[in-house]
Amino acid sequence: MYSIKEIYYTLQGEGFHTGRAAIFLRFSGCNLWSGLEKDRHKAICKFCDTDFWGTDGIQGGKYDAQSLAQKCKSLWPSDSSGDPMIVCTGGEPLLQLDSALIKSLHEVGFYITIESNGTIEVPKGIDWVCISPKTDAELVVQSGDELKLVYPQKGQDISSYEKLNFTYFSLQPLDDKDQDKHIQACITLCQTKPMWRLSLQTHKMIGIP
Repeated sequence: MYSIKEIYYTLQGEGFHTGRAAIFLRFSGCNLWSGLEKDRHKAICKFCDTDFWGTDGIQGGKYDAQSLAQKCKSLWPSDSSGDPMIVCTGGEPLLQLDSALIKSLHEVGFYITIESNGTIEVPKGIDWVCISPKTDAELVVQSGDELKLVYPQKGQDISSYEKLNFTYFSLQPLDDKDQDKHIQACITLCQTKPMWRLSLQTHKMIGIP
């Protein structure tokens, strides 16, 4: 059984697929933070802005592979001509996402993407791998489709990521009280190092989940 925080239909708000319609499948749990505010001070990733604790979100609960795939597909518009895309996220989706669920999601027609912290090996069959490294966590996954780096992080060395085997490199400003300053810094870095693309959290700007 998979523990799911929430499932909803929206637009991808950040990274390479910004603006594309997608089902978001948010798994409960993470290996870098419990998700509880009382534990944030000891979290490996202290800046996480996502509620992934528990199974109490919209469409949240416990599912087996087939019922989860069917639930996700039921949220996709029935008259749509577009290819259904699903974003497996969390928390950390690779704590739960496995070959059985990948197979079930493909069987109902999904193009499967993941957003992972890169600390767990990626199973075969995922169509788009987006990795968002955290400075204080070991980066196990060093290749994929997109590396999406939140900037700045304490002790961060951007040049060390540029040697990794990703097709696209996205730089995303850290969302905190100094976000305006971080945006300007990211703009400068993307202009100085054109291999990086600016990624903004457009879903927050336009008020969608």
